[in-house]
Amino acid sequence: MKIKITADSTADLSKELCERFDVELIPLTITLGENSYEDGVNINPEMIYDYVDKTKQLPKTSAVNTAKYEEVFNRYLKNGYDAIVHFNISSEMSTANNNAKLVASSMKNVYVIDSRNLSTGIGIQVLYASELAGSQKYSATEIVEKVSKRIEHAQASFVLDKLNYLYRGGRCNAVSFLGANLLRIKPCIEVHDGKMGVAKKYLGKYENCVMKYVEDTLKKFNTPDYSHIFVTHTKMEPELVQKVIDYLKKNTQFKEIHETVAGCTVTSHCGSNTIGILYYNDGNEGHK
Repeated sequence: MKIKITADSTADLSKELCERFDVELIPLTITLGENSYEDGVNINPEMIYDYVDKTKQLPKTSAVNTAKYEEVFNRYLKNGYDAIVHFNISSEMSTANNNAKLVASSMKNVYVIDSRNLSTGIGIQVLYASELAGSQKYSATEIVEKVSKRIEHAQASFVLDKLNYLYRGGRCNAVSFLGANLLRIKPCIEVHDGKMGVAKKYLGKYENCVMKYVEDTLKKFNTPDYSHIFVTHTKMEPELVQKVIDYLKKNTQFKEIHETVAGCTVTSHCGSNTIGILYYNDGNEGHK
């Protein structure tokens, strides 16, 4: 059975990973002022930073519309694929899941999964589904069942340097914003039950906070599936990213460490100097 795995561009997978795992990302729409772009196609995070610096306004993100889903799903079904398994950003964060399910309801063999996550918290689920599909041992419904059981175990978190973008987006108030800047607070954002929330606050130099966040996250979510881990970040010093990767290589048993640059959605919400480690935290359960 030939099964295609697709996902919204919010999965933040690199082109290399998409090619290796045979995944197509469907772009969200990013609007800068009066101009609209396709996420990861004709816009990149650097354009967002420039826009925010010049206008002091955040871009707007729009869910993939039903026409786009219909076009992509039909293309694969008409070209030799027996089924499609599609992943959306959490339905708590976007209407994309509703749009995809609406299209799938009128088509045969299209299955839509609400990842209850964002960024490579979706990406880790996509890789798992792709490995199952590639093995050709499972039907689409079996893949959906196996992936769905693991949704709650996809650990996604980030630590931010500044609250500027969250403040401009109305996700924190003026008192929190000013206090965080004065006290050099670096918040850790975690995804729980499909929603983003502040899990912990770090104080001090950003580099030290990042390394403490990595240590704390590995201790808190301490039963990893060691197959894959993502180090996903927005624009930041490459040396700090490498320091995180080196720490993981030295202190963990992850077989593959994937560095990915967060796309326009995470960039629009969090801004530069944001980094996270994301992985399945259910290694004690076995998933062969």
